[in-house]
Amino acid sequence: MSSTNQAYDEAILACRDIFIKKTKDYGTAWRVLRTISVVDQIFIKALRIRTIQDLQTQKVGDDINSEFKGIVNYAVIGLIQLALGNPQVEELPVDQVEKLYLQYVDFARQTMLDKNHDYGEAWRDMSQESFADLILMKLMRIKQILGNDGKTLISEGIDANYVDILNYSVFALILISEGKH
Repeated sequence: MSSTNQAYDEAILACRDIFIKKTKDYGTAWRVLRTISVVDQIFIKALRIRTIQDLQTQKVGDDINSEFKGIVNYAVIGLIQLALGNPQVEELPVDQVEKLYLQYVDFARQTMLDKNHDYGEAWRDMSQESFADLILMKLMRIKQILGNDGKTLISEGIDANYVDILNYSVFALILISEGKH
């Protein structure tokens, strides 16, 4: 488990580095994104991963690894947007953004630890294709929840789906770094 913890932290560190650098370059332009727009951004990345997997070739430079990193960061954006509410043109200070990023990544990490306890790290035996498919499924669930005015009867909410998307992406990054994908 300690190797998973370390690998998780390393994957998140790489994602966070990109996120903070982009925040310094672009500011928090993502604050204007509504939930459906965040979902669509993740959808584009997950569908691109799936297409590259299916075709086993690509024409644009960003590889599958960088697409999973982008999904991690958009999932964090989704969680932040849900918490802050009211998407708007608003510039947040970089230090506040980094604190929010760490808060939601820490929550996702704890969720991963809890699920790993119960599932015995079953994700280590999953294919990269399954991670892409599960992310797409979670996105479809979020779209259905949005269609239900954000309400669910017995299911997890949008935030839990973002956490799962984040963790599936980190799992893929870990397996890529270990040479298994």
